[in-house]
Amino acid sequence: MKTEEVKKLYKDEWVLAEVLKENEKGEPVEIKVLAHSKNRDETYKAMKEERSKYTYHFYTGEIPKKGYAVAFHVKISF
Repeated sequence: MKTEEVKKLYKDEWVLAEVLKENEKGEPVEIKVLAHSKNRDETYKAMKEERSKYTYHFYTGEIPKKGYAVAFHVKISF
């Protein structure tokens, strides 16, 4: 599936995907969705299970505008 299709299909969600094809800049263009959720922790949980694959983890929602701050907290244990 094309990366842009995934962004439209799972709008405002976190996505974990296996990278199938990259462009000349090394950016994923074809991916296979492994997990998606509005809750980022759920995709991190799936990430621990998919450690052997080349994965791409991203958010499909709007990026905060200049002047806004965002804080993330994650605890991953292996």
